[in-house]
Amino acid sequence: MTPTRRAFIAGTSLLPLSVPFLEWGASPARAEAASLLRRPIPSSGETLPVIGIGTSRRYEVEPSAAAVAPLREAVQRFVALGGTVIDTAPSYGTAEDVLGLILNQDGLREKVFLCSKVGTPGREGGAAEIARSFKRLNTPMIDLVAVHNLIDPTANLATLRDLKAEKKIRYLGVTVWRDSQFADLEALMRREPLDFIQVNYALDDRAAATRILPLAAERGMAVMVNVPFGRDRLFKAVQGRELPPWTAEFDCASWPQFFLKYVLAHEAVTCPIPGMAKAAYVEDNLGAARGRMPDAGQRARMEAFVDAL
Repeated sequence: MTPTRRAFIAGTSLLPLSVPFLEWGASPARAEAASLLRRPIPSSGETLPVIGIGTSRRYEVEPSAAAVAPLREAVQRFVALGGTVIDTAPSYGTAEDVLGLILNQDGLREKVFLCSKVGTPGREGGAAEIARSFKRLNTPMIDLVAVHNLIDPTANLATLRDLKAEKKIRYLGVTVWRDSQFADLEALMRREPLDFIQVNYALDDRAAATRILPLAAERGMAVMVNVPFGRDRLFKAVQGRELPPWTAEFDCASWPQFFLKYVLAHEAVTCPIPGMAKAAYVEDNLGAARGRMPDAGQRARMEAFVDAL
């Protein structure tokens, strides 16, 4: 748990446990009734809730009942509150196995937009890795498979196109996780038709907004955002600080919502995917998908605030 999240949850310890973090003073019924903001996948028009779950690190646990229990609770709460997008990868240790257990034992698979990746070069190697993902996730269909970190995109995209034609996957894309990959990502986006890209973008890591996000909008590509909390740098930067009162202008009730609303305020962004291993994190993070988003002036103020820390 990051220091800021620990302090945040401790500071709410006197609240009734049934009251979600996402709307201070709201009843549980009102909070659950409030719908999440949705955005379209440009290539199809299908809409998705704008906050998803990322499973890197946090879901890499032993696939035992005790270890999986808090993750199951988090996913159950996520779906109950209207979330659908869950992102994983074969390189995330046991995450695919754990997610397969949760989604199938609890009957949640049909309610989830399931995403995975392929990160092995070559047609045979990539196809074999994807086949293992189907088995580990225990599903006959994966909604989105993306080429992980641009690994052999020519071979892997060819495989993904075949799987899409066979209706074994519904969408395909590519991912990166650091700014140094942007030049290669941009070149690929210009020459390949992609349904999705996944990119690093955060309040303290804004380079993607210069060329990548505008190009995604131009090319009709949905954008998933990894590390929207700046690899926890943002939590460390605001540790011990009160949320500025002006954040109420865009319905922000916590630091996680502050960081997520900044990302979501860019209209090219479809869905950030923060890690959420506890139900309390789910409730808090999904609060960013409700209410007003910061406008251009407020986003500039958020940037100046974080840059001055």
